[in-house]
Amino acid sequence: MRLTSPGHRALRQTAGAVGAVALMVLGAAPSVAADSDPGLVLGKIAPIDVKPGSEFSVPVSFTNTGTAALDKVWMAFGLSHGLSYTEVPSNCKIKQTGGADETPSALGMYCEFDQTVKPGVVYAPEKTVTLKARDSAMDDQLGVQVSSRRIEMGTGEEGDYSEPGTAPAVKLVERPDATPAAPGSAEHGGWDMKSAKVTAKNTADFQLTGAQLKGKVGDTVPLAVKFTNAGPGWVPGEPEVSAAYVRIKMPAGTSVVKAHGFCHSVGSGTYECGTGNYWIYENGGETYDFKLKIDKAVPGAKGSAAFVKKPRPFDPVKSNDTAAILLDVEGDGATGGSSSTPTPSSSSGSGSGDGVTGGSSSTPTPEGSGTPSTGGSGSTSGSGSSTTGTSGSSSTGGDLANTGSGSALPLMAAAAGTVLLGAGAVLVARRRAARQQ
Repeated sequence: MRLTSPGHRALRQTAGAVGAVALMVLGAAPSVAADSDPGLVLGKIAPIDVKPGSEFSVPVSFTNTGTAALDKVWMAFGLSHGLSYTEVPSNCKIKQTGGADETPSALGMYCEFDQTVKPGVVYAPEKTVTLKARDSAMDDQLGVQVSSRRIEMGTGEEGDYSEPGTAPAVKLVERPDATPAAPGSAEHGGWDMKSAKVTAKNTADFQLTGAQLKGKVGDTVPLAVKFTNAGPGWVPGEPEVSAAYVRIKMPAGTSVVKAHGFCHSVGSGTYECGTGNYWIYENGGETYDFKLKIDKAVPGAKGSAAFVKKPRPFDPVKSNDTAAILLDVEGDGATGGSSSTPTPSSSSGSGSGDGVTGGSSSTPTPEGSGTPSTGGSGSTSGSGSSTTGTSGSSSTGGDLANTGSGSALPLMAAAAGTVLLGAGAVLVARRRAARQQ
């Protein structure tokens, strides 16, 4: 979602950075800054370390570095998925943004201050903004914008905001003890923006769940391998790069009739699978659905699933990083062997699994967010065959399928673990069609 201010135009920008949390814009840069535009300069906001579930204050101030007083100013605050507001004043409005297949969910608050703002004076909200780190907080970001023009959301139409807040209205007060920004130091004319990292020491347990297949030679059977982020933290990830990579090796004696759209063959009955988005909400993930044909009975045949390629320092549990795919061929005395989980050499986990099931199969439901990327179909059984193990929805959001590589159009990325708010609107273009096998 893009937020604009009247008289501003969106600027297409591209930049690359690791670990962007969200792409969110609170106002775009004007096409040409008029000489008469006032100079608004926000004070710096230091990085913040918090504990999940805790509240914290964010001191915010700004200076009118112009030569004339302003009759009114607007301020906007943007929070990434792991953060929320403790209250919303009645002169402010709040709205959820993102949460689709282009950006993670974020929460914007837009405040109007109908009062005189004198030049050369530092102002701040009379009540310090207080935020809460959700239980899912990890690498998050807050952003602040001040503007001499009304900040609109989306199309800029009236009514595009949510209902006003219910807490007492907040006004701006002078801060005579603070040092004002120097005259002429404004970079953007009638607006300014600042952002800061909010880091919470948290973990996210990535889990894999395998399956047990059963059928006769010649049958086509469904296979569903499930990847789940059991949380508690969400994982922002890096734009245009899959949030995780899973390598799935099929049992001997089978061939893939149809592969999941986020997966591609790497040879020898092995597929590498990416994710639909570059972030993973808590309790979110992917279900990789395949259709396998049982070509022949191979005694002891079994496959495996394992995380590969990307390090996960936030994930301390390694015992569920791999999962087994067992095959029981009816009428031939061939079975997939024991239920112990193999540990493929390509796995990033060091521990062994505990059978077919490597983790939770709960339906992804992000905390306090818009609808995450879920959907898709579960397992579809073939003729004369059955499957036990995982099933569920397959994420269809985004196009980071096929391990996240490809010719995706440029995304604007912020610094590590950031939300981009303010100058320079971002137009996000995503490939929406996953490669189909």
